[in-house]
Amino acid sequence: MSDIAERRPHLIIRPKARWSLFHLGELWEFRDLLVTFAGRDVRLRYRQTALGVIWVVVQPLLAAGILSFVFGSVADLPSEGVPYFVFAYAGTLAWTAFSSTLTKASGSLVGNAALVSKVFFPRMLLPLSVVGSTLLDFAVALVVMAVLVVVGGVTPGVAIVLVPVWLLLVLLLALGVGFLASSLMVRYRDVQYVLPVAIQFALFASPVAYAVDAVPESARPFFDLNPLVGVLEAFRWSLLDVDAPSAGALAYSAIAAVVLFVVGAAWFTRVERQFADVI
Repeated sequence: MSDIAERRPHLIIRPKARWSLFHLGELWEFRDLLVTFAGRDVRLRYRQTALGVIWVVVQPLLAAGILSFVFGSVADLPSEGVPYFVFAYAGTLAWTAFSSTLTKASGSLVGNAALVSKVFFPRMLLPLSVVGSTLLDFAVALVVMAVLVVVGGVTPGVAIVLVPVWLLLVLLLALGVGFLASSLMVRYRDVQYVLPVAIQFALFASPVAYAVDAVPESARPFFDLNPLVGVLEAFRWSLLDVDAPSAGALAYSAIAAVVLFVVGAAWFTRVERQFADVI
């Protein structure tokens, strides 16, 4: 009888260090659950919608159209020699990847409260799982970007091969803030009301539909504090072969993305044990 008991599989649950980063071994062990969460997110997003996945194309096109009208037609800002709609769409492509990832990651814990309170699994899987739908949406929107580039007569340069690098930085920024926002939202539901306002403000405080050169010199010290500035300009440079971002702005964006991701993950891991009790 004792031999049978010794051969039974067992799992020893030990407390995590207070300031440890995410545990890769544990996340890898639950990788199938991560894929399941990601697939569910894709299926649920467009369920019971008339247009379904077509919204992936319609949303950025509408956003680019509105932004190009406001900044290109009304404000009459320059677009660095490319059609303003194409210019705005390139910025919208990167911005949508950031905002959608942040929005979905921040609400992932509260939206799955029943799972968090009753089932054991690494809670970090929930905000990480939203990346799957973001990548799918980005891939579809990138095809539309290719069509617009051809129609607009724009010829991308060799920097187009760096698009995956800029996308990675955008996702790191979004996930870093998403880790912080989702963990705070568990205890403070006010975050779900503050975050949309903050994202809307960040949209106009970032070079999504205008170039950095259009920002007045008096506002540049504050404007340059935005870590999205360098990476959004890099996106447009890679896709449209317009002016390249400064090395300083790009380095600042890269460092900020890594630091925010690490800090957000460390904070999430530190407070993770409290989620089931307060959600």
